[in-house]
Amino acid sequence: MSQRIYYYSTNRNLGGIPGVVPWKKTVSFREALLHGQAPDEGLFMPDPIPVIPIQSIMALQGKPYTRAAMLVATAFLADEISREVLEKIVAESYNYPVPLERVVDRKYIMRLDQGPTASFKDFAARMMARLMSYFRDPGKRLNVLVATSGDTGSAVGEAFKGVEGIDVYILYPKSEVSGRQKKQLDTIGENVQAISVLGKFDDCQNLVKQAFSDPSLTDFNLTSANSINFGRILPQIIYYIYAYSQLAGAGEEIVFSVPSGNFGDALGCEYARRMGLPVKRLVMPTNENDEFPKFLETGVYEKISPSRACLSSAMNVGHPSNLARFFDLYGGTVDRGGAVHIYPDINEMRRRIFSVSITDEETRKTIKRTYDQHGFLLEPHGAVGWRGLEVYLERYGDFPLCVSIETAHPAKFPDEIEGLLGISPELPESMKGIDQKKGKPFALSASYENFKDYLKSNLKVRS
Repeated sequence: MSQRIYYYSTNRNLGGIPGVVPWKKTVSFREALLHGQAPDEGLFMPDPIPVIPIQSIMALQGKPYTRAAMLVATAFLADEISREVLEKIVAESYNYPVPLERVVDRKYIMRLDQGPTASFKDFAARMMARLMSYFRDPGKRLNVLVATSGDTGSAVGEAFKGVEGIDVYILYPKSEVSGRQKKQLDTIGENVQAISVLGKFDDCQNLVKQAFSDPSLTDFNLTSANSINFGRILPQIIYYIYAYSQLAGAGEEIVFSVPSGNFGDALGCEYARRMGLPVKRLVMPTNENDEFPKFLETGVYEKISPSRACLSSAMNVGHPSNLARFFDLYGGTVDRGGAVHIYPDINEMRRRIFSVSITDEETRKTIKRTYDQHGFLLEPHGAVGWRGLEVYLERYGDFPLCVSIETAHPAKFPDEIEGLLGISPELPESMKGIDQKKGKPFALSASYENFKDYLKSNLKVRS
């Protein structure tokens, strides 16, 4: 029988901090999933981290993605969900392809843009929606709050659309999503409401986090579908296991490059390594929000506020939520506001992680060069990932097996692609007809009091 996993708070060791009472208890996965974050505003962390033998990973070679999903999900959830139910959840969550496309030599792009909203967020959102539906109390209505800088909101909205007993409220920065991303968010409908916030992504994120820690909202059964919820992280471990099993020889080391904004995607790779995947280096390129590369370089962390608006808009994050989990895994503590209370083992982080800031100019050049040289079409986020990998290889020498993550479909950024390459990316099936859909968001300022009033007026408690 597998060892039972419990979840603790990243803020459990905070002491003497005004307004913070460290939460030292542990909870089950079900409780961590439904609560979203710990009572002390910390993020839930699994203990112990399960280990998967390399033989089990290699047995996935040539097998469908759902087999990799079952391997990882069972490692975490075997004590809380029957195998029969888990197989049903996995089958419903992953009914689309996961291409691994060779660019040059053994350098690959893993395309996570084939799901229902053409974004890597589909992988986490679809499994999470079904897990929440399974675990929720049938008599209570769950209210899911989501902050998005682009793709998270539409993926979560589509994943939860029509799910019984759950309402979803998606906050996005009014001026920092692409036209098609906005159209996707505004037109989901049914039990999903888009909220256009006059501010930055960080404002949206802070509104959501404040709501979770507000005692006056306790009775509204709030939970999160952002990557502050471990239910979003668990599914993101799967595709690293899958990619390795399809491309590597047993025990061979691999380099992954993961374009990084709120760090949930990269965290999936970090957990995969700790579960036994032979990851040589985790490359975490950012856009011009360069707080993390500077931290690895200097050893001093300073968040960026307000975050910088860049071409890769979903990565416009000045203080990544999941930095708290990275710090915790390396022995440190950083709080929601970006204050470091205990610094992590910076030397070990540097040994395992490489990060570099990619400018918008470099992003555009990478899109053009990769298309001209290899015939491979990248969008801005994927271009940040690919250029980050190139910089890593330039600095540390070539490495045989590398995979860079493409997180969104190029058709989400038609104006940029057309301006650079003179071509219009073909719409995937999931996006055809999107421009004709109708929908209107609720407009909101970045004031928490206004947001709280909105929630109290609109949230339902009972199903």
